[in-house]
Amino acid sequence: MEFQQNLGFHSAEEELTGVVDHIIFSAGDGAFSVFRLRLAQQGKCTATVRGAAPLVGQEVYLAGSWVTHPRFGRQFQAQRMRVSAPTSAAGIERFLASGTIDGVGPAMARRIVERFGAEALQIIERAPSRLKEVAGIGPKTVEKIVASYMRQSELRDIMLWLEEHGVTGAYAARIFKAYGSLAIEVMEKAPYRLAQEIDGIGFITADTIAVAAGWEKNSSERIAAGLSYELTQISSGGHCCIPEAMLADRAAQRLGVTRTEVMEIISREVKMSRLYAVDEMGERLIYAPQLYKAEEMTARLLLMLQKKADHIHVHDAESLVAAWESDHAVSLAPAQREAVIASLTHGVLVLTGGPGTGKTTVVRSMIDILGAQGLEILLAAPTGRAAKRLAEATGCPAATVHRMLEAQGREDGEMRFGRDAETQLEADVIIIDEVSMMDIVLMQHLLTAVLPGTHVILVGDVDQLPAVGPGSVLKDILRSNVIPSVRLTEIFRQNNTGTIVLNAHAINAGRVPSFTEADFTFVPAVSSEDAAAQIVSLCTRLLRAGTGLMDLQVLSPMRREACGVDLLNRSLQNALNPAGMGKEEAAGFRLGDKVMQTRNDYMKNVFNGDIGRITRIDSEHMVVTFAENMDIPYTRDEFGALTLAYAMSVHKSQGSEYDIVILPLVRAHHIMLQRNLLYTAVTRAKKGVIIVGDRMALFAAVSNDRTRRRYTLLAERLAEKI
Repeated sequence: MEFQQNLGFHSAEEELTGVVDHIIFSAGDGAFSVFRLRLAQQGKCTATVRGAAPLVGQEVYLAGSWVTHPRFGRQFQAQRMRVSAPTSAAGIERFLASGTIDGVGPAMARRIVERFGAEALQIIERAPSRLKEVAGIGPKTVEKIVASYMRQSELRDIMLWLEEHGVTGAYAARIFKAYGSLAIEVMEKAPYRLAQEIDGIGFITADTIAVAAGWEKNSSERIAAGLSYELTQISSGGHCCIPEAMLADRAAQRLGVTRTEVMEIISREVKMSRLYAVDEMGERLIYAPQLYKAEEMTARLLLMLQKKADHIHVHDAESLVAAWESDHAVSLAPAQREAVIASLTHGVLVLTGGPGTGKTTVVRSMIDILGAQGLEILLAAPTGRAAKRLAEATGCPAATVHRMLEAQGREDGEMRFGRDAETQLEADVIIIDEVSMMDIVLMQHLLTAVLPGTHVILVGDVDQLPAVGPGSVLKDILRSNVIPSVRLTEIFRQNNTGTIVLNAHAINAGRVPSFTEADFTFVPAVSSEDAAAQIVSLCTRLLRAGTGLMDLQVLSPMRREACGVDLLNRSLQNALNPAGMGKEEAAGFRLGDKVMQTRNDYMKNVFNGDIGRITRIDSEHMVVTFAENMDIPYTRDEFGALTLAYAMSVHKSQGSEYDIVILPLVRAHHIMLQRNLLYTAVTRAKKGVIIVGDRMALFAAVSNDRTRRRYTLLAERLAEKI
């Protein structure tokens, strides 16, 4: 069949033809839809398709397979869809009455079809002035009908263009929203713009469209777009740059072109300042412009702030610290005293140390002494949970870095903040906690917003996992030996956390932790599946014994596997918050579920990593209650910003503390069995750690101190700018 050949249908797929009867569900972003289809053969069926919903009354051709949904029963799951305008008078009336054409309701639709019959749509397209022959339609209504109909026609044309070029029509609504009537022209002449300008469309999809539109594999625009994509992938792995040879090899393999062709485009892009090249330690390193600027600016601003701050004389600083110790009946350890004095005598200070080494005591004393001098102090941390901990520990207000900088969302792919070089923060001292979580871009934005003369104190544990984003900011600043720093190593035992603190330091030193029956427990498991079952049982018992759901957290090194985050979340949801009669649920979420926000939403004022519970939910809406009883509404198309949070990755837990942490360690996690990951997980617990799994996996994690190299040059930039 011609239809099969044009759309790339396979003989194993079934085909359906029919008219859309009504729409059951359509995601706001056009990613998914469910509708009832009046079959050409006989009867009706429910169909699901990736992509925007067709319109009521439209004729559709579907290819896919029959499936049985556990809740909604038998339905046709379409892999491909082709849409055409209705041709029968009845179909046209249903289409016009569906509410998709402005100015036309059921009664008006009936009158239009009674007047023009099966030619009604041709009249709208070719002779719209004749619509005034229908009672109740004047010139303004004609304009409305024509404009609305043309929008729907253009959307249909985009969908057809995509399908005819072997690309799913799922992206049609987003492309039309971005480019309107120019959409097909953009797809044909500048397809790689889609990856830069439309959320949810990346290089792979844009490249599929480009190749389908006839672009040559070795075109310079395609290779340049491929290089940009590779650099984005590299930065998501924590790197700021990459050796040129490695970049060329990766891009050549992905694009199916020669290494020589890629090297030529790299040289061209560098000459045009669309990429940056730095020669360092015998390697030529390639940067995307944003990350080159971020490293360069961070180094320059750190050194400027170090020089420009008003310093207190060392002798006076020592006297102030001694007076504080006397007033508070506290005797600081030598390293703690050194850190407090350094905060007074230097423009920028880095304070690092593991759990139980007295960082909080030092920060409190800094706040007291600096505040007593009449200085304005701001406190912040990268996440809401870390900011809350900082506020509780110091007794002073603390915000997230994003909130402090008045984040306003993205524009042209870059983050925008209300506080920047033009409108800087009004403070004499800024203290940032959990700096190990900050990537190079956020650090650049922070320092850009700091007034010259402000003291900046960066606090964090350099032995924890680095930021999810690009850079190793805290580690690189310390490695440079340019910015004053103090490392606290003496352990001060604290009530109820002694074993956890001592074991964390043991792990960091490469020693196997000591287990007790009280606050540091090992539960053996013979397999990943056994470990997962043990974890579900432990969580169930702990909650029944009175542990709060928000005070108990399962952390996993990986997302996949039986003990990975994804499967553990489903198992824990079913055990701790099972489905039941009358309990509302939608899209895999249930009333009462513990959930996490997975991306920053500046309009809602919720950020990646924020944890809450679902307090209201139906098929189209939910409300999540976050910390401080903040109720945030979500519509169905926003559900994708949330994920279950009974279990989470160790990375996601950074900056948080929980009463009890449960950690699976099994051999299936071998890739992620690393000392700093184990150390980070253990240091999230306040009252108890339970490790479930295989002792050999535990030994492997403790022994593995090899951390993957991140390609960054912040330390070198700091050193060369002195």
